[in-house]
Amino acid sequence: MKAIPILLLCASNLFMTAAWYGHLKHKGAALWLVILVSWCIALPEYALQVPANRIGSGSFSVAQLKIIQEAISITVFVGFSLWYFKQAPRWPEIAGFALIFAGVAVAMIGRPAGFEVK
Repeated sequence: MKAIPILLLCASNLFMTAAWYGHLKHKGAALWLVILVSWCIALPEYALQVPANRIGSGSFSVAQLKIIQEAISITVFVGFSLWYFKQAPRWPEIAGFALIFAGVAVAMIGRPAGFEVK
């Protein structure tokens, strides 16, 4: 069951990355139109993100879900940047991403899912 929220988070991040960054190739478009189109693209993101978190909360803590989402977001962003903008990350950005992934690894150890402070 742990794979389902991760797959939903991957799909949701595809939509959100397109909504947040896709318009940068269309700088001549009116800002109001860019906002409207971005909102329309982002709607499916919410329809995937909410169930991902709901389902994922049975296997992961809320903090773990957020950290997993950030790692997925970076992975999707790098792929999108390479494909859509033909821009590869520079070494300082790669180092920053690696530090975030190190944080994911740290967050996933030593705290069982469902751990609650009372």
